[in-house]
Amino acid sequence: MGSGKYDCYFKHDPAEVSKCLLCYDPECSRACPQSADIGGIIRSLYFKDYMAAARKLNCDCTYCNAPCEKACLLCKENRPVAIRELLTNVKIDKDLLPKHRIEAVDMSTDICGVKLENPFLLSSSVVASSYDMCRRAFEAGWAGAAFKTICSFTQHEASPRFSALKNHANAFCGFKNIEQLSVRTVEEDLQIIEKLHKEFPSKVMIASIMGRNEKEWTELASKCEKAGASVIECNFSCPNLENADLGVTIGLSEELTERFTRAVRHGTDLPVLAKLTPNITDMVPVALAAKRGGADGLAAINTINSITGVDIDTLVAEPSVRGKSIVGGYSGAAVKPIALRFIADLCRSKELAGMHISGMGGIETWIDALEFMLLGAGSVQVTTAVMQYGYRIIDDLIEGLSEYLKGRGIASVRDLVGGAAETIVDRNSIERDTIVFPVFDYERCNGCGRCYISCMDGGHQAIKFDSESRRPKLDGKKCVGCHLCRLVCPEMAVMTAGKVLDAEAIGR
Repeated sequence: MGSGKYDCYFKHDPAEVSKCLLCYDPECSRACPQSADIGGIIRSLYFKDYMAAARKLNCDCTYCNAPCEKACLLCKENRPVAIRELLTNVKIDKDLLPKHRIEAVDMSTDICGVKLENPFLLSSSVVASSYDMCRRAFEAGWAGAAFKTICSFTQHEASPRFSALKNHANAFCGFKNIEQLSVRTVEEDLQIIEKLHKEFPSKVMIASIMGRNEKEWTELASKCEKAGASVIECNFSCPNLENADLGVTIGLSEELTERFTRAVRHGTDLPVLAKLTPNITDMVPVALAAKRGGADGLAAINTINSITGVDIDTLVAEPSVRGKSIVGGYSGAAVKPIALRFIADLCRSKELAGMHISGMGGIETWIDALEFMLLGAGSVQVTTAVMQYGYRIIDDLIEGLSEYLKGRGIASVRDLVGGAAETIVDRNSIERDTIVFPVFDYERCNGCGRCYISCMDGGHQAIKFDSESRRPKLDGKKCVGCHLCRLVCPEMAVMTAGKVLDAEAIGR
């Protein structure tokens, strides 16, 4: 029951869902005469948690005059979300549900033997930087948090410190930060960890640390263990520090990574994760250096060196700090493909076999998290999505992944880890002798011609377009099976179930 099959149960309009502002204390829910959680239902649709959306629907919209739509804040712009239409289509066709569906699954996993009640953690960042924030996250349902990196040297932050690339729905595609580490003293941060550990003994506190020398790495690890941390995470990858000898500089060096990991190992008996940088061609050699130093696991990826853009009015790169900017760390949905590549590399390395991988980089939905786990991550960490949508996304992360497991008949989330890793092969091992032709679903096709335009100008001129019927037609003699047409179709009316032909047999 993957995302494609999952979508077919719910004939909603993703573009309409994306209009929703995902309000705090949504007025649409207040206005529902049947007390339905309208805002929660649409939020579940937004994060692809369709079963939860259907389960929350306790109202009948058939004869309702939709006061929820009239209450939508977008009414001020005369473009309210079409709530009634959306909710009318939120229903489960039980005949389509998998026959092997099970009703109970185990969502617990672990980091090197430290139990997690679910795979979802806050990554070391502003979202896990205070007692109150971690408390609220734990109460919401997050399994744990990597506390914002603890260090014994002063931080000197800039303002503003964020910039973003956005899509048409105003959501972050990519996010840049130039933020540094914890602004508190080591003692203050240790007190927070100790308090959280006592109040939430079932939650996992990961202490992210950074030292300037071996002595500091060892001492910080020891102090964090005594304060109640369950795991130590070595920040070898922050790209934003004023001191060029710290953070990402360590993660670029096998020698420094091994040396400082060993220093941490001397200071603690807790599991140690090395948080690695993607600002490198091959992460595996550095990961092996961390293993030699005594690391039990790996965390990846941290943010990517970036410039998100230039303000064309002021002619200053973003974010502008009194007319200047710097290269910063890039995160969000745009980095997920890069993160998945590194996770797969780490998982496929035989020399790293058995090491826990805590994956991060662009996770917003349960599907994103699932992809990380299928490529080898035993736990996942989230920051940017929480910064945009809040801790509340944990509901749909947990429920969406749980429903996937139930639909697949998989009893434990642990059984997913690495399930797709072997499908990544070397370039000379991929099969190149057949062609899979695309097939047009004319019932879904709206006749826009986007497939024709893209094939003509960016493909192999293999689609003809009849202006009278407004239907595309495939020219099999020219089609190479690249499937650009499928990717650009706004109605998902181009399918992949076409005939598979041997390339040599048709003269390719």
